[in-house]
Amino acid sequence: MSEESGLTGSDEGVSSGASPNTMTAPQCRAARGLLGWSETELARRSGLDEGFVKGFEAGTGDPASGQVEALRSALMQGGIVFTNGATAGVRLSEQQRGGNEGTRVDQLTTENDR
Repeated sequence: MSEESGLTGSDEGVSSGASPNTMTAPQCRAARGLLGWSETELARRSGLDEGFVKGFEAGTGDPASGQVEALRSALMQGGIVFTNGATAGVRLSEQQRGGNEGTRVDQLTTENDR
């Protein structure tokens, strides 16, 4: 399987078929990295074998679209949004990133610097 093959679907309000999103092996690896998940964790959350996850990310084999969808779905449930504009990518959802930036450096005091 080439790294460019993947699953089509929709994530960002684009109707399916209008501008299909895909999940490539690099997107899968990057999504895991953003979530801090191991291959074992992604396998557990998707209900697939760890060997399948490793093979998919290595670009080997010819996985069924349902298996790729299981990976993609688990990552999306974890807070990943797949982007397929000019370059395919991934990002954390707004909820996953959280809205709180914390305290800015110029706002730190002895009371809130903890």
